[in-house]
Amino acid sequence: MSQRDEEGTAQSWIESQYDQWLRTPEQVDAHWQAYFAALEQGSSAPRSEEGVPGQVAVLRLINAYRFLGHRVAHLDPLERHPLPEVPELTLGYHGLADLDGLMVFETGSLVGPPQAPLSDILTRLQRSYCGTVGVEYMYLTDTAQKRWIQQRMENSPEILEPQVQRMLLVHLSAAETLERYLHTRFVGQKRFSLEGGESLIPCLNILIHEGRAQGIEEIVIGMAHRGRLNVLVNCLGRLPRDLFLEFEGVHETGLTSGDVKYHQGFSSDVDTPTGSVHVALAFNPSHLEIVNPVVEGSVRARQDRRGDTQGEWVLPVLIHGDAALSGQGVVMETLALSQTRGFRTGGTLHIVINNQIGFTTSDPRDTRSSTYCTDLAKMTETPVFHVNGDDPEAVVRVLRVALDYRTTFHRDVMVDIVCYRRLGHNEQDEPMVTQPWMYRKIQALPTTRQRYAAHLIQSARLTQEEADAMIEDYRAALDRGELLESIVRPSPKVPYAHAAQWTPYRQADWRTSADTTLTRARLTQLTERLTLIPEGFELHPTVRKVVDHRRQMGEGMLAVDWGMGESLAYASLVEEGYGVRLSGQDCGRGTFSHRHAVWHDQNRQRWDAGIHIPLQHISPTQAPFTVIDSLLSEEAVLGFEYGYASAQPRHLVLWEAQFGDFANGAQVVIDQFISSAEAKWGRLCGLTLLLPHGYEGQGPEHSSARVERYLQLCADYNLQVCIPSTAAQIFHLLRRQMLRPLRKPLIVITPKSLLRRKEASSPLEEFIAGGFRPILAEVKETIDPAAVQRIVVCSGKVYYDLVAEREQRQIENIVLMRLEQLYPFPHEEFVAQLACYPAAQSVLWCQEEPGNQGAWHRIQHYLVRHLRPDQHLSYALRPSSAAPAVGYLNLHEEQRRAFLEAALTL
Repeated sequence: MSQRDEEGTAQSWIESQYDQWLRTPEQVDAHWQAYFAALEQGSSAPRSEEGVPGQVAVLRLINAYRFLGHRVAHLDPLERHPLPEVPELTLGYHGLADLDGLMVFETGSLVGPPQAPLSDILTRLQRSYCGTVGVEYMYLTDTAQKRWIQQRMENSPEILEPQVQRMLLVHLSAAETLERYLHTRFVGQKRFSLEGGESLIPCLNILIHEGRAQGIEEIVIGMAHRGRLNVLVNCLGRLPRDLFLEFEGVHETGLTSGDVKYHQGFSSDVDTPTGSVHVALAFNPSHLEIVNPVVEGSVRARQDRRGDTQGEWVLPVLIHGDAALSGQGVVMETLALSQTRGFRTGGTLHIVINNQIGFTTSDPRDTRSSTYCTDLAKMTETPVFHVNGDDPEAVVRVLRVALDYRTTFHRDVMVDIVCYRRLGHNEQDEPMVTQPWMYRKIQALPTTRQRYAAHLIQSARLTQEEADAMIEDYRAALDRGELLESIVRPSPKVPYAHAAQWTPYRQADWRTSADTTLTRARLTQLTERLTLIPEGFELHPTVRKVVDHRRQMGEGMLAVDWGMGESLAYASLVEEGYGVRLSGQDCGRGTFSHRHAVWHDQNRQRWDAGIHIPLQHISPTQAPFTVIDSLLSEEAVLGFEYGYASAQPRHLVLWEAQFGDFANGAQVVIDQFISSAEAKWGRLCGLTLLLPHGYEGQGPEHSSARVERYLQLCADYNLQVCIPSTAAQIFHLLRRQMLRPLRKPLIVITPKSLLRRKEASSPLEEFIAGGFRPILAEVKETIDPAAVQRIVVCSGKVYYDLVAEREQRQIENIVLMRLEQLYPFPHEEFVAQLACYPAAQSVLWCQEEPGNQGAWHRIQHYLVRHLRPDQHLSYALRPSSAAPAVGYLNLHEEQRRAFLEAALTL
């Protein structure tokens, strides 16, 4: 056998070992296992190694390009920085520099011929991974996904059809012309131009058309202000004349506040050759990236409504800016949701408008601590396709690969369009002040449309006259305030299929009542379903005791506690056709072990088996009940639930904070969406927040839900803020949230110690009659109303402290009034209660929070408004404090005794 034959045999044997290792690594010798594992993980191997022939070095070279080729890809249109030296991409590093370029090697898993000359292999690798596209994917643990990407990247580049090339230029022309038209017609007005990133428009239009061809029926887009107006007109088909009216100051008169034009959302049905697709652009504030979880929640609601468990019909698309992507923590939190059971949406298509600057910050030494703005995607094994935005054909090819990847694997994928910002942060900003060198390069660059038009003209795909006509036709349409059908073709105006479900809530009055009671027979039936233990299911003794007690509660033998009252509300709603979705940290059991909505078989044999959720077994025709122990996030999870509730009015959607103190981790969602979305954008939402609250000596971080902050946000009847103090009250409140024709966010300040306090339990009769009462009157029958000298008004747990203290002192001339609804304030009920005590000249507000916190400062003007001239208002509370509560138990008790003394001493 010749030396060449021996080398060939050795090469074939190594290649077979490598392929065997890819399939079943345990069947390969330990030495080769270690070597191939290091190769696959990108570990550097020595430049030469005893006994390792050139074939393995070629495999190592192929692997290096798959791992590192993106580092030397031509991605930046500005070419601001020289490409780095990457030794692993050189032949010399692998000991191949001295070999004949015509020497043939096995190509292994490289797409193409099974053998090829070394020079051809190198050329193919550079073409695949170092052109105007760079891809990061070798950190994926799923070999099938990696092989799929290799097939798409290593094949010969897709040649775009002439009609697609022409369409690309049409869309680029529309994107550029719209920006220039607005710039000259509305001089100096902010619009946050897309110029420099115009490739986004053909990218999105291809996505809409090809997504529909793959079965997508709805696309929900979340994006910031950059390029938003261009997307509205050129992708969603908003009429230019309507946009122009906003520039001219004409605004929506039905909103109490409204918002600027580059925060507006929009939806339309866009016609494509394979059918119509509903495209929605979410409303969003200026707080960058916060719309991400909102979009995901909206998409999940739409998918659940359709029974789309795999995400085949509804697609989420998130458009990021490079600075915000790497700087805002909500991006990481939203990515972390992507594969969890309660929050996954079948994969999100992320598009980055990477204009290499954040307002005035563009120095890579300041913008982030990672190589790419997209590096956080690696934490969820999301492949990233970087593409030069000045190569629109490459953008389209990458978009197609990304869409196909999402469709195939139902996982997130990211497209990083590296471009630039031709103007300043906004149209009133002068970028040369801080980026003179960068902007000299930008000013010298032809636009993307100009470059691509020149390319098509040079390759005889169209003439200069045809290219010019595209601009002229589009500008003429803008002058008429119309759309060109060649850009986007909205379907004839027909109501969105699910829009009608919001109609009953559009003109609702918050004073509208609803019957929230249940018959005794129905309560008995629901109790039977809630306490039925599956055969062979072994409950924990603690849970079994809870279930036994609940059975007695449903029979009227025990008063109903908070956990049972809540469960009865959920059970009755799902039986009546209203879905219930409850999420948050520890929701299944409840932070304070009161809920036990999820039962765990103590004898289960597998970690993922032995689960029973009674509320999912109420009736064969019930609506869904979903309870989710969320990951440890407030901001993204609450944003998700807001998005879900804003797309699904027939679901009671609840988010429960582990402690109310931690809800401020999601303050942006509360401020920018929950409290103000209706006023700004006319968006209704019935989201319910459950915020555990109560001063029990647990310190500054486990005492206060910051009631004052929610009350500060209240105006225009935008929120409901309630502090129910009995099991019957929470039962009626939750049912009221669904049964009355009103969809307003509900903030429920829930208890902790009251969950098991007998006095907070309710007799079964209170579930059969009555309803939620905004004010609970004095319940002590021995008090003579004519002898009452003081009315103490309070909310929540402090009521029970006052009752106990009053009983101990045997006081008969002070009554206690519980204000269960803080906003909207129940004026009529409050006046009626005051009238019951004609001799009372003292009205006192008592709270357990410090004086600068709690409800006092927001509630006092309501109280004063209704006092008689002979009455005066005072207060009893903890001293004002920078922290919500003290950290020392003895001081906590001292403060408690002091405000109780003040409240009950005339």
